[in-house]
Amino acid sequence: VKLLESGGGLVQAGGSLKLSCAQSGGTFSSYAMGWFRQAPGKEHEFVAAISYSGNHTYYSDSVKGRFTISRDNAKNTVYLEMNSLSPEDTAVYSCSAYERYTKMNYWGTGTLVTVSS
Repeated sequence: VKLLESGGGLVQAGGSLKLSCAQSGGTFSSYAMGWFRQAPGKEHEFVAAISYSGNHTYYSDSVKGRFTISRDNAKNTVYLEMNSLSPEDTAVYSCSAYERYTKMNYWGTGTLVTVSS
């Protein structure tokens, strides 16, 4: 299983970005998907997750109401739409795939999001 994130970049505070994470290998619908981030000098942090079918979503308090996670099982892709970005959102964003039967967890290499003030 390989995960490839895209969509990161530089954006001004208050702006928006949409990240994508494309999975290759495995049966995508058997994986719960998540987004995590790590800011410079800070610990790895949970951002959002979505269930296998997409019916359930979960968010950290810091992004609730601003970020939206979604998935397209036909495209083997999970998305993270980020609105009202602030400099505190600057981080490397990585996606994660958790397989429901084997309990294996996979990670992408991440995409950098930089929010300027």
